[in-house]
Amino acid sequence: MKPTTLLLLLFLPTYVFSQSVDTAMLCQGHHFTEAEGKTALERFARSYHDVASWETRAERIRQGIWEGLGLNRNFERTPLSPIIRNKKELDGYTVENIAFESLPGFFVTGNLYRPTRQLPSYPAVLSPHGHFQDSVYSARTREDMQKRCASLARMGAIVLAYDMIGYGEASQTSHRHPLALVLQTINSLRAVDFIISLPEVDPEQIAVTGASGGGTQTFLLTALDERIAVSAPVVMVSAHFFGGCVCESGLPIHRSQDHQTSNVEIAALAAPRPLLLVSDGDDWTKNNPKVEYPYIRNIYQLYGKAKLVENHHLPNEQHDYGINKRKAVYHFLAKHLSLSISEIQNTQGEIDENFITILPHEQLLVFTEKYPQPAHAIQGDQAATNLLSNY
Repeated sequence: MKPTTLLLLLFLPTYVFSQSVDTAMLCQGHHFTEAEGKTALERFARSYHDVASWETRAERIRQGIWEGLGLNRNFERTPLSPIIRNKKELDGYTVENIAFESLPGFFVTGNLYRPTRQLPSYPAVLSPHGHFQDSVYSARTREDMQKRCASLARMGAIVLAYDMIGYGEASQTSHRHPLALVLQTINSLRAVDFIISLPEVDPEQIAVTGASGGGTQTFLLTALDERIAVSAPVVMVSAHFFGGCVCESGLPIHRSQDHQTSNVEIAALAAPRPLLLVSDGDDWTKNNPKVEYPYIRNIYQLYGKAKLVENHHLPNEQHDYGINKRKAVYHFLAKHLSLSISEIQNTQGEIDENFITILPHEQLLVFTEKYPQPAHAIQGDQAATNLLSNY
């Protein structure tokens, strides 16, 4: 075995998909300098010149993600066995506490926001969160998450906020599990299964948006699942930064013996579906207007769909999903999902989130002393690894 080729973790008996990880193939953190990231995009661009040649490259990138995950794209979709309870009626929207099994005994925990307005059917928005944490609200119950989900619900969408593993209620395994990237990708794919299982949801109008690590989940899900119709990754798409957590870059999804890519091209796999990049001037997305966005826009131009990709850049802002970033996403999703932006505007036509009730963390939990986690729920990193060995 080469020195750079290691088993995933020494305490795990086997890598669950019967393969080892060649660490030389990992692209993690600031894998490239800014100049190297830009040069890599120039090199990638020379490998295609029209839709057909781009789609050949796109399929290699997509297959590289599946291979890096060690996951069959046709993995078994086991029963979701959803739990939905504790409905709360608020101003123009409702909130319910939910869970479903992405794998047998492995629960995705979340909240379902619904409009109170009666419509024949509803678009849906998946809302993963990032590595933001504070002492009172955490994961999906953060104030900015509640505001985003409530606003989109009042606009007319059914919205699912769900926990990353090891955050919030998703405590069955640690966030630093070496297969976190596999587990979270499965969770997101099954979140699509869950949301379209709701009879009132229009399966042709599914969107996803998240920031930071939630932005990574956003563009990975969009790349792998054609059911995503609209995508809005926030403060994450970068030519030189590949994600600093094991849940983003802990497996070789960007590189193999015969290909190299970056998160820019993974985000571009959305083409020609509507895509919004939200960026700021204080993190790895600071070059979006001049580097990442033009590259992706050129791919959309191959399809004659350049108007479907946008970049909203906030040069004086930082790494978050703050109000100005939310405003950009509200307008973009309203345009492409036929949502009613007027439902969250004041008499001056400004976005106004004052109608939102920020619920206490405890009121948003699906598993409590009264409603404990089911007895068959797996517990611990090793149990999760053993579970994945069946896939």
